[in-house]
Amino acid sequence: MVDMNDVLLVVSAAVLAAMWWRRCSKTGGVDGLPPGPPGWPVVGNLFQVILQRRPFMYVVRDLREKYGPIFTMRMGQRTLIVVTDAELIHEALVKQGPMFASRPEDSPTRLLFSVGKCTVNSAPYGPLWRALRRNFVAEIVSPPRVKGFSWIREWAVGSHLRRLRAEFAATGAVRMMANCRLSICSILICICFGAKIPDELIVDIEEVLKDVMMMTMPKLPDFLPLLTPLFRKQLTEARNLRRRQLGCLAPLVRARREFLKDGGAKNADGNTVVGGVEMMSAPGEAYVDSLFDLEPPGRGKRLGEDELVTLCSEVMSAGTDTSATALEWAMMHLVLDPAVQEKLYGEVVSKVGTTARITEADVETMPYLQAVVKETFRRHPPSHFVLSHAATRDTELGGYRVPADASVEFYTAWVTENPETWPDPETWRPERFLEGGEGFDTDITGTRALRMMPFGAGRRICPAATLGVLHIQLMLANMVREFRWVPPAGEGPPDPTETFAFTVVMKNPLRAAIVERRRGDLAAVAASA
Repeated sequence: MVDMNDVLLVVSAAVLAAMWWRRCSKTGGVDGLPPGPPGWPVVGNLFQVILQRRPFMYVVRDLREKYGPIFTMRMGQRTLIVVTDAELIHEALVKQGPMFASRPEDSPTRLLFSVGKCTVNSAPYGPLWRALRRNFVAEIVSPPRVKGFSWIREWAVGSHLRRLRAEFAATGAVRMMANCRLSICSILICICFGAKIPDELIVDIEEVLKDVMMMTMPKLPDFLPLLTPLFRKQLTEARNLRRRQLGCLAPLVRARREFLKDGGAKNADGNTVVGGVEMMSAPGEAYVDSLFDLEPPGRGKRLGEDELVTLCSEVMSAGTDTSATALEWAMMHLVLDPAVQEKLYGEVVSKVGTTARITEADVETMPYLQAVVKETFRRHPPSHFVLSHAATRDTELGGYRVPADASVEFYTAWVTENPETWPDPETWRPERFLEGGEGFDTDITGTRALRMMPFGAGRRICPAATLGVLHIQLMLANMVREFRWVPPAGEGPPDPTETFAFTVVMKNPLRAAIVERRRGDLAAVAASA
């Protein structure tokens, strides 16, 4: 016969286990937190997300439908507060800007590549961040600096057009992303180090920086630090990659330092080649020049070579990927819509003609070019999230508690997908940003209101946003003026399917054929040669 005490013991244990599971599986709606999906004890929603085997942005898109504009997720030992509503994002980043301006704790891998959060993007809100950002703005994006870098852009755009012609002549198509990445990266390398370097070295730097971005993407030990010892191989790979990064960029730092030590003097041949690279910018005109003597608060000394490489890498990584991605998406739409392409060509030629150099002042007079770029940012934002934020202390948002130790994730894709703000949001239509369109007065910085935010918003907005837009506008205007863009012979129209590779990119990279706009001019040049 069954002992009733045993039965009571088993039933009691089952009830207690069920109560424990129920309590531990709650992720949101407790302790004043926003609601959220139930999870598992210890790991929360972590394995539920992993088992879906799809990018996190698509998981969040679905959860938004069920849990509303702000919800909680427990990802292992980390609490995520996900915010998806434009008004709430504006409330947090603009109206309560200082409160939500910090960054959450970083993993050992990310700390390795940021040298302990010594970058503009990763530094906690405070004196170090202010010092690094102030120097960045003064040395890269202030009006005198932007004007002073015009020769770099002119040189890079000219090289870009020559490269496109050579590649098309050799293969019958051009690779948009690869060529745009190379050209944008060459501009940023010259801004950082004041040097022109060979294309082969630029490609090596690009590959290393891309690997760094992918290496620092969130991984399992970031959410369950107890598992870190099981991922020693991953940390070893990160250290090896860091050595590769230093191997690519530290020689440029040393060459620039030597150039400054010599007073920027030319050698006997009239050149300024130092360490195998051609120095082009005068002393004081490269970003790294300003960093050599910088003593930011909290570091206790001048920046070392590790920090210098990291700060320059930040400029190149952030500027290359977002700009090249936007150019590829814009060119895809121009290939798909020849009427828009011809309208844009007509505007460019009407403003500057067919041969004159296109300047920074010129693109400011081209409303349709600006509309094409803005609509590309709206339809294809570089990422569906901005970088993770953290509150400087416990606070509230939308009536819910936001702990200081939580990661606050702003899902920005819905801002540009909301049909109440953007009629027919899936359609790429630049005219919506012209006078009379629903986007005409849109402020892409989000200061007045949030309708799109390709560069973030508030205190932690990308400080180089205007420079990135300028690079995109200049390259797009030049490419459309020089060539008519069509699908390669024997190939169909480009595939607009997207995928995630740090930024949201085309799953099948754009290949296009080019047709010279000025065949007669080129033939005359060839005949006279």
